Amino acid sequence: MSETHFMLPAGWQHGPGRQKLTPGASVKSASKRGAECISSKLACSGSTLHTFRTTLSASGLPERARRLALALAVCGLVGACASSPSNISRIPVQTGQETSKEGLFTQPVKWEHTKPGCKGDCPTLKVDSVVFPGNPKLSDLVDNALAYMTGIGNSNVPPYSNIAEYEQYFWKTAAPRDSTLLAARTRYRNRTLTVIELDTWQYMTGMTHGISATQFLNWDNQSTKVLSLNDVLRPGKRQDYIAALKAAHGRWLSANPEIIGDINVFVRQWPFQESNNFGFIDQGLVIKYDSYQIAPYSAGQPELIIPYADLSGILKSEFLPS
Repeated sequence: MSETHFMLPAGWQHGPGRQKLTPGASVKSASKRGAECISSKLACSGSTLHTFRTTLSASGLPERARRLALALAVCGLVGACASSPSNISRIPVQTGQETSKEGLFTQPVKWEHTKPGCKGDCPTLKVDSVVFPGNPKLSDLVDNALAYMTGIGNSNVPPYSNIAEYEQYFWKTAAPRDSTLLAARTRYRNRTLTVIELDTWQYMTGMTHGISATQFLNWDNQSTKVLSLNDVLRPGKRQDYIAALKAAHGRWLSANPEIIGDINVFVRQWPFQESNNFGFIDQGLVIKYDSYQIAPYSAGQPELIIPYADLSGILKSEFLPS
């Protein structure tokens, strides 16, 4: 499991009761967060929420991974267990721009708030998200998941479950220059699938720079569940998926010489990492990494693309273009 390392001011602490972090503290990023991490262990198991919390605590996953998985569990959306095998492709040959007309209807939600009554340097909260009119289940999931993805250095379940509650908590705990951005957008839509990218960016007063995190939600419009990686891979094909992802990583290295420099030195410092953070797009699967996972902060959040041609025999037939 990867870790994100950044320097914090001595004695930095965010919010009452939060764990104090010492200079140079190591804060785990959400490298394998989300539904795909957990649903493979618990989907269709019939576990109670209490059992789910216990399993999460012992899972060894990064805190944000556990939080987002908990959000999915609370919403009853862990794993698309009801899905049945099909030979009918759910990935039309048309582009997402065309198929989105048959997908779920979306509306933007945008606002920026400053702490009420504050003057001078004030904490800010910005939301640039989407809702799905007529589909409150998915709208609530996006709202819950973005809220659960916040927090740095906090080992406890957050005292909020949606953006409105997070906002009230943020005003009570934020330092003068703290800032949070919560964003969501659809990356791909068709009649049966909706792919949503969740992004958070948080800056805490005194940091060198903000910290970002990303998570894909692959929503099955038919079963109204989140698809995990295990749901879309053929049985026993996990290692073949990893091999295809390594090949995509190699192409990314070759395509970015200005970032890489000496490739041998770079891969020693920033070795390849497995990831379950996938989303369907026109070209194939996109796998997105957080800053510091496979490249320095200056490289942003790298995206690796595995073309559908490389996924033949790896993805279930219904997730390959017809």
